[in-house]
Amino acid sequence: MKTALVIMAAGIGSRFGGGIKQLAAVGPSGEIIMDYSIHDAIEAGFDKIVFIIRHDIEQAFKEAIGDRIEATCKELGVEIAYAFQALENVPAGYAVPEGRTKPWGTGQAVLACKGILQEPFAVINADDYYGKEAFVQLHDFLQGYDPAQPGKLCMAGFVLKNTLSDNGAVTRGVCQMNADHYLTGVLETSGIEKTADGAAAGGKAIDVESLVSMNMWGLTPAFVDLLDAGFVEFFEKSAPANPLKAEYLLPIYIDELLQQGKVSVKVLPTHDKWFGVTYAEDKQTVIDSFAKLVADGVYQKDLFSDLKK
Repeated sequence: MKTALVIMAAGIGSRFGGGIKQLAAVGPSGEIIMDYSIHDAIEAGFDKIVFIIRHDIEQAFKEAIGDRIEATCKELGVEIAYAFQALENVPAGYAVPEGRTKPWGTGQAVLACKGILQEPFAVINADDYYGKEAFVQLHDFLQGYDPAQPGKLCMAGFVLKNTLSDNGAVTRGVCQMNADHYLTGVLETSGIEKTADGAAAGGKAIDVESLVSMNMWGLTPAFVDLLDAGFVEFFEKSAPANPLKAEYLLPIYIDELLQQGKVSVKVLPTHDKWFGVTYAEDKQTVIDSFAKLVADGVYQKDLFSDLKK
């Protein structure tokens, strides 16, 4: 079954350069984090890549990433598509509030793929490294997609200790699950810091073996229609209270659907270490981590060469 990887890259700054964390070179041959995610997804069996970007960065994005990845994917028989997130794409009958400059969040980003996605798909952030195991887990789950059960979703659950920064506090969504590993809720926890014997937030110890959400979801084509209906509801209820800053966020909407019994979310544990550039100081750690992965043979120095055999 065809499966797509959707990469949320609309948050990339309109000016490319050393200051844009999503485009910082972290690999030994100048690769960015996104390159590794695309490699791992193709290796796991995903055969379509969808980039969500903004129109104003399209040319720069294609020059920096898109054209290069497109050539690689063509060689590997992997389809590439683009979706565009735009501030002005609001539900019929609504207008963009005066003074609003930012698009409407990750829920609207995925909604931009309406008409592009006819297959089950995974969603990831452009600037997070997730490791190989999570892509395999999500791909295998999505292979079982049944159009008669469009509400069966999944997410990668990362072990908290594998997602912490040495350089400061982080916010994580701690997964609450039943005995069968189905999500019952996500407890957003801010200010989580490493401690001598684990982790703590606000002076309270947190179990470092807890599974947390890193915004890596496995979704169905019908879910995009649910997002559409949810976006209208967002404009009715949430946007008026904070018209300049309210965001339609994917995890919050999935949690709403979960509480209403409209979807189920299987939590797929992964034990790989997550990398991200949360703080400027994290960049060197990420560079060192990729250098070790290459030295250990997890990746080739010529990243995609192992897939072209």
